[in-house]
Amino acid sequence: MVDAQNDIIKIEGLVKRFGDQTVLNGINLDVHPGETMVIMGGSGSGKSTLLRNMIGTFTPEEGSVKLFGEDLATLNEQGMNDIRKQFGILFQSGALFQSLTVAENVALPLEEHTDLDANIIDFMVKIKLELVGLREAADKYPAQISGGMKKRAGLARALALDPKILFYDEPSAGLDPVTSASIDQLMIDLTQKLGVASVVVTHEMDSAFTIADRMAMLNKGRMIMVDKREAYEELRDHPLEGIDELTEEQQLIRQFLRGDPEGPMSESHTQNSYEADLLGADLSKLTGGRAIETTRRVK
Repeated sequence: MVDAQNDIIKIEGLVKRFGDQTVLNGINLDVHPGETMVIMGGSGSGKSTLLRNMIGTFTPEEGSVKLFGEDLATLNEQGMNDIRKQFGILFQSGALFQSLTVAENVALPLEEHTDLDANIIDFMVKIKLELVGLREAADKYPAQISGGMKKRAGLARALALDPKILFYDEPSAGLDPVTSASIDQLMIDLTQKLGVASVVVTHEMDSAFTIADRMAMLNKGRMIMVDKREAYEELRDHPLEGIDELTEEQQLIRQFLRGDPEGPMSESHTQNSYEADLLGADLSKLTGGRAIETTRRVK
């Protein structure tokens, strides 16, 4: 059950730079216990960078990222390790150790971070594999299972320490539609059964609208909309003849959700910016405000 009064993740004024490039600019976002938050955006919008700030891999230049009320930037190594034990991550590729069986991959966090007896660990591994429908593959190696099974195995490992938050990095990437749909259903089932908060980074819209309670849209490092799934559905289904009723940001979101080739996202790449990039100069100064013809006529 979502409890909006007790944010399990709270991001305020997050700014992340790499050199002179500002990748995230003033991000605000909260995630409630038991909800699924889907983070979307085009390539280069800052989705992966935001995820890495949430798990403590990156430290922001400004603002804060708090998990369970703790500001990650203020924690020492032991404090950060204690926080990491409370969340699990499903990496895009599954990130399984190839030399370990599926069961051994799932057991690894339990062996590293608990003092449990080997028999108890074996018992818990079987429970986690059953949760993801993979108990029969316990003794197989990653090279012997399909892409969808690798995702399930990675998810079982992410669940090993009974986390309060699950982070998913493109969970449907590289999967066929049927397998992708099964992973979506598994994510929904786990959220309902275990009550974990889920943060899902994806650009797969079918998946996003299936699993999300709320959705967040990034564009060029800025958070332009955070709202319930129903609000995004309204924008997606907004008729073309009423497009002028929407703001430019709403039109951009609508284009992204629908996958339309034309719209504000496409129009941002102008010919002038291309010419300036080629010449490395301000063309208006060079030409006195006159346009440059960049194509040659072949007779």
